[in-house]
Parts: sequence; C-alpha cells; structure tokens
Amino acid sequence: MIEQGIAAQMVVEGDRIVIHDGLRVPSPRMEWFDADHWPRRELLDRGRGATFGVRLEIGEAVLRRYRRGGLVARLLADRYVWTGIERARPVAEFRLLAAAVAAGLPVPRPLAALVHREGSFYTGALLMERIPGAETLSARLARLRDWRDFDWEALGRLLGRTHALGFRHADLNAHNVLIDGGESLWLIDWDRGSRPAPGSWPARVLERLARSLRKLHGARVEATDARESWQSLLRAHERGSAMEVAGG
Repeated sequence: MIEQGIAAQMVVEGDRIVIHDGLRVPSPRMEWFDADHWPRRELLDRGRGATFGVRLEIGEAVLRRYRRGGLVARLLADRYVWTGIERARPVAEFRLLAAAVAAGLPVPRPLAALVHREGSFYTGALLMERIPGAETLSARLARLRDWRDFDWEALGRLLGRTHALGFRHADLNAHNVLIDGGESLWLIDWDRGSRPAPGSWPARVLERLARSLRKLHGARVEATDARESWQSLLRAHERGSAMEVAGG
C-alpha cells in the first residue's frame, strides 16, 4: 500500500512484528526500537520518560515507547492486551499517520513501528521523523504577553480541515500542537486517534484543548486577549471545516 510516498510493509520475525515505510526505511533493525541502543539519545518527554530524539542515517527521528498512564501503569507499565496486529497501538498509529500524510495534513511522518507479542500481551514502539526547531503551543503562549500575537486563525483552520477530513485526535492538548521554525503548525501524538463517522466529536476535541489551556495556564485564559484568541480559533475552525467539505 503506497500513501503519498509511504509504502507500508510488514515484517514478522518470531514474536516481533515491524511495519515500516519501505521507501524511507527499507531494512529496519530491531535494535532501533531500544532506547539503550542510542547512547546520544535526547530525552524529549520527562513525564513518562518514553520519548527520545535519535538520529538515523536518513535524519533526525523520534522514538516513542508506548507506556501506560494512570493507576493501571502500576500493574501493566508498558504492556497492552493483544487483540490482533491491526489493533495494536503502534500499527494503528503508523497507519493513521500514513493516511494523514496522504491527506496532506501536517503530522509526523511515520518511519517504522514495532509490536513485540508476549502471550496475551504486547509491548511496542514507534519511530517518526522529527520536526526540526519546533516548540509546543504551551511554550509559545507562556512567553507571549498578548495571546493575540499567535495565529489562532491558522490553528483553527488546520483543526477544521483535519476534522472535516475525518481525523480525530484522542488527546489534543497544548503540548501536542507544535510550531516549527517557519511558524508552520503540526499536530503530534496520534496514539488512539481514529477516523470515526461524522458526529459531534470535533466539539469534544476542541473542549479537550480548552481544558488543557486552562490546566496549563490557569486564570490567564480568562484575560481579554485569551478569550478573543479562542473565539478566533472557533470561527476559523468552522470556516476550515466548511471549506474542506466544499472542496475549497
């Protein structure tokens, strides 16, 4: 299957299954998915400590090990119940990212994903191209005196187009929106994302982003500039959705 330059291929080696882009990564190596293989790795996620910047021969990449959060993490840590290869989270995210790239959306380009089955459970990891010179939306807002200096309309249009194309982000927060050195916007961390039937879910995605802004920035979201900024995003989201549906 070829999706705008992504040729998804699957390799099975015993209890390990790798899906990869046969054009960019024709011969993935199992040790790439082990963080200890990369002595110069850069820790990118200090929360669960499972996301690293690494360097492949083809360029900078991000390695993310799938780890659980919340109370269940104490019991299962990085293990998930096996329900079939296509429902394994690394494979599902790889395919969703490939589809989003094919649709022209600004998401990380998937390179390879590993699923290691262990009886009724599995562990997994994902390699993606790294977005150079990027900062999170949360970091950008933290250093802005006036939130209107950020292009909320651009973010609203992007989210509207993303939703009109049927891509639902499962955890859209202010850490999962990146701004690169050229001021282009990117949507990252598509674990558990989906392409559901049309419905009211876009509003819930936006509500999740709003909760994130409040959690990270507190009463700052009640300031006049913040309120006006959010309204600009909502209006642009509506226009972006309508334009995509109309084929604009």
